[in-house]
Amino acid sequence: MASEGEKKAVFDAESVVKELRDSFAAGTTKSYKWRSTQLNAMLKMMEENEPLIVAALRDDLSKPELESSIYEIAMVKSSCRMALKKMKQWMMPEKAKTSLITFPSSAEIVPEPLGVVLVISAWNYPFLLSLDPVVGAIAAGNAVVLKPSEISPATSSLLARLAADYLDHSCIKVIEGAVLETAALLEQKWDKILYTGNGRIARTVMAAAAKHLTPVVLELGGKCPVIVDSDINLQVATRRIIAGKWGCNNGQACVSPDYIITPKNYAQKLIDSLKCELERFYGKNPLESKDLSRIVNSSHFARLSKLLDEDKVSSKIIHGGERDKANLKIAPTILLDVPQDSLIMTEEIFGPLLPIILVDKVEDSFDVINSSGTRPLAAYLFTNDKKLKKKFIATVSAGGLVVNDTTVHLAEPALPFGGVGDSGTGAYHGKFSFDTFSHKKAVLCRGFAGDAFVRYPPYSRGKIRLLKALFDGSFLGIIRALAGWSNSKS
Repeated sequence: MASEGEKKAVFDAESVVKELRDSFAAGTTKSYKWRSTQLNAMLKMMEENEPLIVAALRDDLSKPELESSIYEIAMVKSSCRMALKKMKQWMMPEKAKTSLITFPSSAEIVPEPLGVVLVISAWNYPFLLSLDPVVGAIAAGNAVVLKPSEISPATSSLLARLAADYLDHSCIKVIEGAVLETAALLEQKWDKILYTGNGRIARTVMAAAAKHLTPVVLELGGKCPVIVDSDINLQVATRRIIAGKWGCNNGQACVSPDYIITPKNYAQKLIDSLKCELERFYGKNPLESKDLSRIVNSSHFARLSKLLDEDKVSSKIIHGGERDKANLKIAPTILLDVPQDSLIMTEEIFGPLLPIILVDKVEDSFDVINSSGTRPLAAYLFTNDKKLKKKFIATVSAGGLVVNDTTVHLAEPALPFGGVGDSGTGAYHGKFSFDTFSHKKAVLCRGFAGDAFVRYPPYSRGKIRLLKALFDGSFLGIIRALAGWSNSKS
């Protein structure tokens, strides 16, 4: 039986938050100098420790070096460099146009840091999904607590050590731990919480935040569909689907293709192409490939096995399906025409399994997607048909859409990354990260001239007419109201 001490978090969450609030109140994080110093230190941290980061990701996920170096480290570096390049501009007040109602006046929108924020990260991209939001929080001038996922222990430990060595510990802290530590953090009052993970935990985060009226950003997931039309460059399309599915942490990514929808008369060509390219990329025995990540742990391995072993699904495997339980490996697996009520079609897969759903005509794909009742984090379409593309954009609601590729929208800092409905709320990346962790403060300045007597009692019909004309913004109405006022006085 666990002792009382073992049931408590091994750190004082209240003291951690108080130290950060004291630093924020002292104005430490608000200057451009502090923000740029921290972002440059983060860049230096990555440049000097890339081999250690790659090794940690290999320990946690058997992640290939290319995926670690490019999809994790290089993307965080890119975020840092963009913030350093654009931050002065982002910090500048934005002029706002005023109306006749407040004439004469000037107005501006001033971005200010929210205060002390909490980032709770995920295990599948434990470096990228930890530090990318932190870049935005620092750029916006906040003090930050980062809670990495305990499911990626090597990366979590490394992040804690590197942050202590390179970043300002009085304003930026990494707290390691599991459920107890996360619960202790969620008991505190934060000025914003950004959580990346699943919907079940997101509900817990949101409920905890509601007690303090703390705003949240929830980066979740969902079943991301891929519509494949005929009359396309099939080899290119197939390669891009594979890159987005198995080339992204072996399907353990929130934006990985979850299932394909294609017309019945095109399915065999697509299947043949997928099989051919998969063998070209990962060999005849993909379980031995060094270019595929492993499943993160035995619990997730069992969950994926359960999806494959369901009676109504196991006979639908047309490629792959091999498993190595000892090494937590599952080969790229394609399934054809699985029932819509099967577990694999009602749960987010988050692994190397890819069902193909058949429709009579490609336009029916939209009904398949929309009938699920949920909105995915991403949706993909491969087509050369401009009308189909237009209908896809107008009909499918998702966090992001990509035409003729998969997952690449994440690398574009000019686009927001976030979900809608069940796939999340709020967004970040690039300027959107800065905005997410900023309050847009409205500022209006007036002098003492031009005082409008009509706003003061005693009220009259003439004052009402004039104020209505001012709110309507009609010069003619103002003249008429003034003329009527003058006539009533004479």
